[in-house]
Amino acid sequence: MEEAVKIIATNRKARFNYTVTDTYECGIVLEGTEVKSVKAGNISFVDSFALIENGEVWVQNFHISEYAYSSVFNHDPDRKKKLLLHREEIKRLQRKVDEKGFTLVPLDFYLKHGLVKVKLGLCKGKKEFDKRADIKDRDVKREIAREFRNRQDG
Repeated sequence: MEEAVKIIATNRKARFNYTVTDTYECGIVLEGTEVKSVKAGNISFVDSFALIENGEVWVQNFHISEYAYSSVFNHDPDRKKKLLLHREEIKRLQRKVDEKGFTLVPLDFYLKHGLVKVKLGLCKGKKEFDKRADIKDRDVKREIAREFRNRQDG
């Protein structure tokens, strides 16, 4: 049976700026009005990243807008949020992050069985020439697809 997954937001810029070597599915600790804002899609995580502090993973620079229909009991939009992972996964991530150049970046936010999940990527920063090579490859693939379509039509 296929799992019900609804993607809320994708960090496309992260895949352009970083090479993703590994991904992890994480739960995230949210307050009541944060869940409603996330489900409404009122999030911004372009410059967000994750840190490991005292054996816990925290995501920072992740903005969840205040819920419009809430009363005075709204949440702080810019607080750091805790990610839920198994202890062994956190230890493995800590070893990788201690290596040179690796960082943790949230790639996707989605709903799975009604729960908000985060796809966390173990990433290495790309150099400028890597980005140019990716752009060139994308353009070549687009041109090939265009030629293929023209041959089938004509």
